[in-house]
Amino acid sequence: MDEKLITRLESAVTRLEALSGGSFRQVDVGDVAGDAAAAMDSSIVAYGDLISQRVNGVVSVAEKIGGHVLDISKIIEKAFHVQKELLVKMKQTQKPDMAGLVEFLKPLNEVTAEASALTEGKRSDFFHHLKTGADSLSALLWIAYTGKDCGMSMPIAHVEECWHTAEFYSNKILVEFRNKDANHVEWVTALKELYIPGLRDYVKTHYPLGPAWSATGKIIAPAPTKAPTPPSAPSASLFSSETASSSRPKQGMAAVFDEINSGKPVTSGLRKVTADMKTKNRADRTSVVSLSEKESHANSPRVSKTGPPKLELQMGRKWVVENQIGRNDLSIADCDAKQSIYIYGCKNSVLQVQGKVNNITVDKCTKMGVVFKDVVAACEVVNCSSVEVQCQGSAPTISVDNTAGCQVYLSKDSLEASITTAKSSEVNVLVPASESDGDWGEHSLPQQYVHVYKDGQFVTTPVSHSGG
Repeated sequence: MDEKLITRLESAVTRLEALSGGSFRQVDVGDVAGDAAAAMDSSIVAYGDLISQRVNGVVSVAEKIGGHVLDISKIIEKAFHVQKELLVKMKQTQKPDMAGLVEFLKPLNEVTAEASALTEGKRSDFFHHLKTGADSLSALLWIAYTGKDCGMSMPIAHVEECWHTAEFYSNKILVEFRNKDANHVEWVTALKELYIPGLRDYVKTHYPLGPAWSATGKIIAPAPTKAPTPPSAPSASLFSSETASSSRPKQGMAAVFDEINSGKPVTSGLRKVTADMKTKNRADRTSVVSLSEKESHANSPRVSKTGPPKLELQMGRKWVVENQIGRNDLSIADCDAKQSIYIYGCKNSVLQVQGKVNNITVDKCTKMGVVFKDVVAACEVVNCSSVEVQCQGSAPTISVDNTAGCQVYLSKDSLEASITTAKSSEVNVLVPASESDGDWGEHSLPQQYVHVYKDGQFVTTPVSHSGG
């Protein structure tokens, strides 16, 4: 017999023994037999091959890198195994309603949430790997397609669209590690091949029109909702007599209205303010701030609420600039092309980088200015507001992500830089004039686009506003 078939039969027997051994409860042999039969279906066998060939390939490369890259790869592996179990159950389950579908997909959603949690909090050195892996897992939700009116693309298109979203971050990995560490490039390649063509071709072969539910299988019961808490019994005071309630003195707004309705002058109970009690006539109060008070307040160190300020080189490879507020004299001079710079949580400050570095990342900063000479890989601005970045030398890539307000100054040597924007607004690029004494030329990058379906595909063009 085929070796794979023997392995699956042994797995089914082991499950039967586990269910029956150690207890006297009755085992539904029909369910187990149904699972075993579904596991030998050609589509399930093909999905197992996808895991062994593609998913295991991603994990094996990640083991060479370790750290967070291995963590996200293990979660991807877990997600594919969960989807395989769902595909087996689907063949024995009737198509559910929306509430039942949510309950059915709960195990897959939990794994996806686990991956998204890795991208939150303080930015990791392998943030782009984590975002690529977490975003790619949304491709597995092709299994939720229920028809053309469900609000999502058909399964094949859904897988492709989700990978294209994740590819935004995988391209950054390629830029950063192409000439530095081949393992990272290999990991991106293996991950892409898992989805395109791996998962896409699998869906195209077995489920091009959506998942196949059983016509006579079990019915999924939605998760029970908690019964609303019954209202507490009214207090005894509500049943007290009117005479009893009127005997107690009224409080709050009731007392105020009683006072107004009593006919007495409204201001009769107010306290009289004499001339010597007014602030302008008090000798111990003055509205003038002395110069010494101003200077002491201006020169007092400002400490960020999120943590102490940092400007240090860690492990000889990474400069960390954190929580700097109101500092216009920040400078990094002793750096080289193998080092990276990470700027986090700074406000109203300016940093000057006086040497060539590998890459620069500006994360969660407000009104921050960064002036640098050369970067080998990229300068990235993420989750910022009102920042300015000036390149005095060369930079192959500049990316702006989830940022409101960014001014990018380019030198003549960096005019060929590739500028990528996503989820950002008010991004302006200033280029030097052709004459040495000319003004900077300002160019606003488009924020709105028009998508027109033409010749079988969508054509995207930026929106241009012209005055009438």
